[in-house]
Amino acid sequence: MSTWREFRDNLEITPEEEKVIEFEKDLIRTLVSIREEQGLTQAELARKCNMKQPVIARLETATHSPQIDSLLKVLVPLGYTLKIAPINGSV
Repeated sequence: MSTWREFRDNLEITPEEEKVIEFEKDLIRTLVSIREEQGLTQAELARKCNMKQPVIARLETATHSPQIDSLLKVLVPLGYTLKIAPINGSV
């Protein structure tokens, strides 16, 4: 049996794919942080978003890559949105 690190190393993830994975992890961490800062449970957030709690749970555990429309359904009731911004101030 191999370790997680050995398994992951065998996946041969490209640097670009690694950046996408890290971006999604950061996005999800931020989403969870916002929910928790607002004192909401997953169930309470789900009601605010007109979704079911398991959908929020799957989103927060990164079961699948989040879809933009799903992110917006969650972010807008929290008072947030997505924004396209230049990386490191470049255009």
